[in-house]
Amino acid sequence: MAHTFYKYQGTGNDFVFIDNRQQTFNKNNTKLIAKLCDRRFGIGGDGLILLENDDNTDFKMVYFNADGNESSMCGNGGRCIVAFAKFLNIIEDKTVFIAVDGVHEAIVTAEAIALKMQDVATIEETPTHTFLNTGSPHHVTNVDDVNAFDVKLEGAKIRYGAPYNEAGTNVNFVTKVNENTFTVRTYERGVEDETLSCGTGVTAVALAMHKRNKTKATTITLQTEGGILQVSFKKQNDGYTDIWLKGPTQQVFKGEIEW
Repeated sequence: MAHTFYKYQGTGNDFVFIDNRQQTFNKNNTKLIAKLCDRRFGIGGDGLILLENDDNTDFKMVYFNADGNESSMCGNGGRCIVAFAKFLNIIEDKTVFIAVDGVHEAIVTAEAIALKMQDVATIEETPTHTFLNTGSPHHVTNVDDVNAFDVKLEGAKIRYGAPYNEAGTNVNFVTKVNENTFTVRTYERGVEDETLSCGTGVTAVALAMHKRNKTKATTITLQTEGGILQVSFKKQNDGYTDIWLKGPTQQVFKGEIEW
């Protein structure tokens, strides 16, 4: 039987989308999800996202990594599902929806979608890196020239290494451009490779750079391989609040596939 899907991207972070409001998709079929995300044998994507009904908010976001396993929050996926919900006429220019890490607000404009992220209460600092959870766990390391860095090789070492072990972490490498601009490259667990962009990753980088006094700005521009994102926030005690991730999204195509 042929099923309809949609493909969206947010600064090169690409996802397969399925309207699952009728609960027709088998969420336990990890092999199917992995196949749909496969770039040679399926549609291709960094992950698969289901849009479902929710009793208390506009809709529910269910996110799976490209390996087929349900995962933690995806920032760019969150921005893209807002665009998808608008396309389906579920929402107009503002929304509140639920994801694995809780309730999110979002604002839609012609140029971008701004997604409110969860507050971050604690940030771990070591001499070599910063670790924090922005809906997904992120390890942040400063390097001299991120454009010349072997992200896949070095990212995999950290992702599987102590203290993260089996659960793993996403790994971000960052180089400062100026007072309010940083270049970021991210190795994502579940994809097990570098992605062109990572929403929770750039959010983690912005907060980590402010925490480590690499910048005093509270609106930060993040340059990724797939485009430019912006993160704004407010400092609150040892953590951060009112965190917004902003950037463009695009519906790339619509299609049908049998499963």
